[in-house]
Amino acid sequence: MERATGAPVKTDRRLIITADDFGLHRRVNEAVELACRKGVLSAASLMVGAPAVQDAVERASRLPGLRVGLHLVLADGSATLSRDTIPALVDAHGSFGNNMVRDGFRFFFLPHVRQQLAKEIRAQFEAFARTGLPLDHVNTHKHFHVHPTVLALILEIGKEYGMRAMRLPFDVNAPLWLKPWVSHMRARLDHANIVHNDYVVGIAHTGQLDESTLLDAIARLPAGVGEIYCHPATGGGGPLTVGMKSYRHADELAALTSTRVAAALDAAGTVRGGFADLFAPSLQTI
Repeated sequence: MERATGAPVKTDRRLIITADDFGLHRRVNEAVELACRKGVLSAASLMVGAPAVQDAVERASRLPGLRVGLHLVLADGSATLSRDTIPALVDAHGSFGNNMVRDGFRFFFLPHVRQQLAKEIRAQFEAFARTGLPLDHVNTHKHFHVHPTVLALILEIGKEYGMRAMRLPFDVNAPLWLKPWVSHMRARLDHANIVHNDYVVGIAHTGQLDESTLLDAIARLPAGVGEIYCHPATGGGGPLTVGMKSYRHADELAALTSTRVAAALDAAGTVRGGFADLFAPSLQTI
């Protein structure tokens, strides 16, 4: 590793394989444990305000090889603070909306909304700290940290809680309109000495990362530090959320525990782990 800015030497393939939405449901937690024990999963991102968070924390404490980060929820999910504390952010049920464009404008232009947003972000960091788990990384539900206001607040607050690594949602196949935002984010992370991956795999196949798709992605891995993020869950019942009706959770779990996938990763010469593993020399200098 060259430096603490998240720009490792491009001489090998280093890979973080992350399950998002850890804590959302017991089925997600079961899948994370299976994929860590019997598959290639190396990290998980925890939703601290989700219904099955305690079960997730208990499982993580039994999995020393699993690196756990904070999956900040600021859209399409439940807040950790009460509606009385953040009335500008949530509905009567304490849930964030799903109109991220509208909320992005409100975060940027309305000071009272930003103040409440900062309170909620801090509350989620506090909740993660109470789990006692080491903080491997930070990211956000639906990549909301690409928004400059959200990113600025996370950088300001996160350093107080030991945040040293963050997901950079850069995908070469991402829409053109997203790339300037990601470039701005990369520069901000580097300036703040927050390490980050070079690229992600998963944006174009959210909820659909089955074995064949994953094998194809592995065959195309560039050098550098990559992150494959996914949404595995064990089978049974209906969709985990309304927005996940098309997700193939069980297929993603099958891919993560596939012997063909494990063999392909070994053949590709990947070194796997969490951010704390792959960026250890850089993190020690921060």
